[in-house]
Amino acid sequence: MGGADVVTLNQTRQGALEYRQMAKQGLNPRFNASLEIPTFEDVAKQVHIDRMPTWKNAKHGQQWINTLRDYAFPKIGRIPIDSVDQAEVMMCLGPIWTEKHETAKRLAQRIKTVLDVAKAKGMRSGENPVTAIKDAQALPKVKTKVKHHKAMRWLDVPAFYADLKGRNAMSAQALRFTCLTGSRTGEVLGMRWEEVDLEKRLWLCPEERMKGGEEHRVPLTDEMLAIIEPLRVMQSEYVFEGQKRNKPLSNMSLLMLLRRVDVKGVTVQGFTSTFRDWAGEVVGTPREVAEMSQCDKVRSDVERAYAGSDLLDSRRALMERWPAYATGKSADEVGIGARSGS
Repeated sequence: MGGADVVTLNQTRQGALEYRQMAKQGLNPRFNASLEIPTFEDVAKQVHIDRMPTWKNAKHGQQWINTLRDYAFPKIGRIPIDSVDQAEVMMCLGPIWTEKHETAKRLAQRIKTVLDVAKAKGMRSGENPVTAIKDAQALPKVKTKVKHHKAMRWLDVPAFYADLKGRNAMSAQALRFTCLTGSRTGEVLGMRWEEVDLEKRLWLCPEERMKGGEEHRVPLTDEMLAIIEPLRVMQSEYVFEGQKRNKPLSNMSLLMLLRRVDVKGVTVQGFTSTFRDWAGEVVGTPREVAEMSQCDKVRSDVERAYAGSDLLDSRRALMERWPAYATGKSADEVGIGARSGS
C-alpha cells in the first residue's frame, strides 16, 4: 500500500477492508488490484454524467449522486465494480434502512442502476445483488405513514384571502396566486413572464416544474391577472421576484408570511388540497376536471389517452368560480346555489 509517509492510517484500514472482502470472495487481492477494473465510485460518477440530460432539473441530478456520495462511496466506493455483491450492498443499506427508510430506498435504487449499467457494459455478470436482497427479504419490512400537507378548510379561505389582499408584500401576491390557481409552490415561484400569454389568458407551466412531468396549461381569471399584471413594471425575468434581481421568491418567504398572519397548522402546499376539497365537496366538479386542474396523474394511462384533452374549457369555468368564492362573493355569484352550505 505504501509507507506511512504516503498512506494514512485511515486509508490503510480502508484498503485492508477491501482486500479482506476480495479474499472472502476467493479473489487474490494483489492480482485483483492490478487489473484495470473501475471501482463502484468511478462507474457511478460516469452514470451520473451520462444521465445529466435526462434529469428533471439540475437539483434532482445532484441529489442522485449525493445519495451515493454520502451512503455508498464511504463503504464500497473503492471496491472494483465486479466485486460488489449482496454483502457490500447490505453494508450500505443496513445502517439506514429503518432510521432513514426513504433515503435507503432511493439509495438501493441508485446502487441497482449503477450495477445494471456495469453489467450492460460487460463489467459484471450474474444477478443484481440489490434484486437478490429484495427477493430474499433480507431487510425488515418498514411501515411508513403517508404524510399529507396540512390544508386550510375551504370555509376559512375568504377571510384568509381578504387578509392577504390587504398586504402589499410580494410574498402575499405569490400566495394569493397560489391559492387561486391551486398550483404547487414550486410551480408558482418559478413562474416566468415568458410562460404567460395575457392575450389568451393562459399560463403555460413547463414540464420540468410539474410534479407529473407534463406541460400544464393554467387558465387565468380576472382576479389572477389583477395580481400579476401590475408586477410587469418590475421588468423581471420572474413574475414573483425575490430580494435579488431576476431571482424568484424563496419557499421560506411564503412560510414566514403564514406565520405573520397567525395561521397555524397549515402549509402552503396544503392549498392544493383546499382547492380540491372545495371543487369536489361544494361544486361537485367531475373527478377528471378536478384532477386535470392540478395536472394530477390519478387516472390510468388508458383514461388519459381516451380523453385526449386537458379539458381547458371545463377547467376555465371551474377556475372562474373558485376566485369568486375566495373573494367573498355570494353563492349566486359563485354559481353553486344551495350546495354552498354543504
